Amino acid sequence: MRSAAVATTGAAIGVAGLALAHIGPAASWLPPVRDRLMPGLAARGRSDHVALTFDDGPDPISTPHFLDLLDELEVRATFFVLGSRVARHPDVVAETAARGHEVAVHGWTHDPQWLPRFGRDVTELRLARDVVEQASGTRPVWFRPPFGVLTTGLWRAARRAELRPVLWGAWGKDWEEQRTAAEVQRTVLGTLGGGTTVLLHDTTPDGRGEAWRTTLEAVPGIVESCRRAGWDVGALAEHF
Repeated sequence: MRSAAVATTGAAIGVAGLALAHIGPAASWLPPVRDRLMPGLAARGRSDHVALTFDDGPDPISTPHFLDLLDELEVRATFFVLGSRVARHPDVVAETAARGHEVAVHGWTHDPQWLPRFGRDVTELRLARDVVEQASGTRPVWFRPPFGVLTTGLWRAARRAELRPVLWGAWGKDWEEQRTAAEVQRTVLGTLGGGTTVLLHDTTPDGRGEAWRTTLEAVPGIVESCRRAGWDVGALAEHF
């Protein structure tokens, strides 16, 4: 009886240990942890540059507005796209690349990745990588996991897919519908410095909502503030 209880306890500890090993790296989602211990993962680049990145596209309605605005601002950015959406809207990705922007991988879908599923992660990341390459004409370099949750399984899957994991150093919380452009700007600028990578969104994972319009309104002020501080603004390809 006692040996059975010991075995059960041991098995429980083993499962808990495996779970902790899997989700432990997700602590990198916390900016203080990431910035201090993992500057590469925080995408901290050269001190005279700020990297501008957008997640969750492509979207045939909203993304073209961002492309037009960035042309007006003479800024190039990195767009982290979902493979399943690229498959539906490859022309938007082709246009993004044609305008000089960098296209990177945000996963196949925007589902949470808490549970270990290594084989499926590798398959989906490779599939996302391939559809991005087909649509953009260039093999992607970067991978940003959905929600910024980077588990051990996703680390390994990214390596198998030959993608470099990267998160961010400043964000605008611009997915919240009630926020104003001024609030998005203040949130970004509150943690912004030379070498920072900024996370914004040109759409939502399901393409619903109007929060992207607030982001669109906030971008010029963010770019102007960077330039006043003496920082160039561009894509991750120019950042390091």
